[in-house]
Amino acid sequence: MNDVLKNIGGHIKSLWGKWSVLQRIILMGIVVVVIIGLVALFGVSSTPSLVPVIDRPITDQTALDRIVLRINQEGVRTTVSSMGLVQVQDENTARRMRGILIREDLIPKGIDPWAIFDKERWTITDFERNVNFRRAQTQMIVDHIKAIDDVDDANVSIVFPERELFKNDQNPVTASVVIIPKPGSDITTNRKKIEGIHKLLKYAIEGLKDENILITDNYGMHLNDFTGLAELDRLNIIDRENKLIQSQEAKYRVLILQTLQAIFSSDRVRDLNIKIDMDMSKKAVDTEEYFPFTLKPRTPGLPYDDSELLPSVPRSRSESSTKWEGTGYNPEGPAGVEGQTPPAFKDMSNLYGRMTQDTFTQNEEINRRKIQEDRSPQIDRVTVSVNIDGKWEKKYDEKGKLIIQPNGFIDREYSPVPVEQLRAATSLIQDAIGYNASRGDSVTVQNIPFDRSKEHREEDAAELRKKQVQTTMIVFFSGLALLLVAFVIFRVIAREMERRRRLAEEERARREQALRESAMLEAEQEGVDVSISVEERSRMELMESVVNLAKEHPEDCAQLIRTWLLEE
Repeated sequence: MNDVLKNIGGHIKSLWGKWSVLQRIILMGIVVVVIIGLVALFGVSSTPSLVPVIDRPITDQTALDRIVLRINQEGVRTTVSSMGLVQVQDENTARRMRGILIREDLIPKGIDPWAIFDKERWTITDFERNVNFRRAQTQMIVDHIKAIDDVDDANVSIVFPERELFKNDQNPVTASVVIIPKPGSDITTNRKKIEGIHKLLKYAIEGLKDENILITDNYGMHLNDFTGLAELDRLNIIDRENKLIQSQEAKYRVLILQTLQAIFSSDRVRDLNIKIDMDMSKKAVDTEEYFPFTLKPRTPGLPYDDSELLPSVPRSRSESSTKWEGTGYNPEGPAGVEGQTPPAFKDMSNLYGRMTQDTFTQNEEINRRKIQEDRSPQIDRVTVSVNIDGKWEKKYDEKGKLIIQPNGFIDREYSPVPVEQLRAATSLIQDAIGYNASRGDSVTVQNIPFDRSKEHREEDAAELRKKQVQTTMIVFFSGLALLLVAFVIFRVIAREMERRRRLAEEERARREQALRESAMLEAEQEGVDVSISVEERSRMELMESVVNLAKEHPEDCAQLIRTWLLEE
């Protein structure tokens, strides 16, 4: 084996040495292309295959967008091919999405729901083919029901009766389903989900009718008894109709209240009552009108109507005239032969007479218009009532002060709303609701004073408190002013007494100093040795230093004296 490989390698080397550069480049290009092709092949083969949700392409773009949007709401990634096939990742996801689409009627028209359950089977006999087909059909229905998030398990039983010769002897196809809900699921009470399973069975089984489908839970409760829910559906419809009426009333109420409150203020227009009677029944109305032709339309801008109308237009006309005068002679042929004259004319034969007959017929053409429309819902009657309060104004005297009654309340005067304003408000409301007198609409705007006794009592109490506070503040500030004046007077008197005391002490100290100096002078003159105390000597030294400082710094001493004087 090794020798063979060595021989092949040597042969390749010899060929490689014999080839030119161009041949080598071509060989290398071929090898690279082969490698790229293999990589692409493996990449494509390793790509996961997608499963179509519906086997047929969807050509309606709107239906395709609804389907893709609904599948995306379930958090499933979808792929739409160029042909219009909606594809998902695996078969289980496709089954679950099919169940949701069938439950919510998102299967486009023209696509047979039976194609969802197509499954190829090889068989030998027709009996085995039918058995395998039914088994596959039943299993696929079970898979679809179990793919619903609210179903934990399901059991499906389908009965296909044998075909009979006569249609009256043919037994119907029946189907029974037992579902086991997941914990916390509302499928047993949610009619929409049960209807989805019901439609799934109906579309999946050929010839299956609504009355032959039975869906129960694991406790045996009949879930698809929709006839018993007719009263509930009626109540739901009534509830939705009432909500529609309430929303319409709320819309008119907000519109009118905002307009009136912007004019009269929100305190004077507090609430508005509106009642709308609507006919929710669906009616098909056929109207046929006949109207004249318009030869000339009305000229815009003229105060009068100058249009020209023609009741009808001649379409066809016919005239006929009959005139007869003289004897009516009718020959009857040879003698002995009965003539051909009718008896009525025979009686008139050989008589004198005169007859004139004129006939005129004219067919007229008129305008005709035929209208067919469906009306639902329709407003039958609108009633509106609103109360606008007048104005309460406080009375003032000549000095601009409020007039207080003897009982302590403020004197007020009520001004009602003028009649012209009530009429204007009525017209405003009528235009806002589309008033129509022929259907019995009613708009009532009244001026009834609101009970503002509580509000007036609060205002009176607030005014009284305000006056009490003002009086208290006046008394307080007056007392404070008196206290300040007394304090100032006391301060002036105290300073004056302090000044007089200080002057008296200075005068006494000056006298004592003068006496002391005179005594010392006398002692010096007499030659007597005078002993000076320590305090006296310190005082003399201090006085001497003060005198010396005043001599050296006269300006500072003057400033110090000024400061003392200002403080005093």
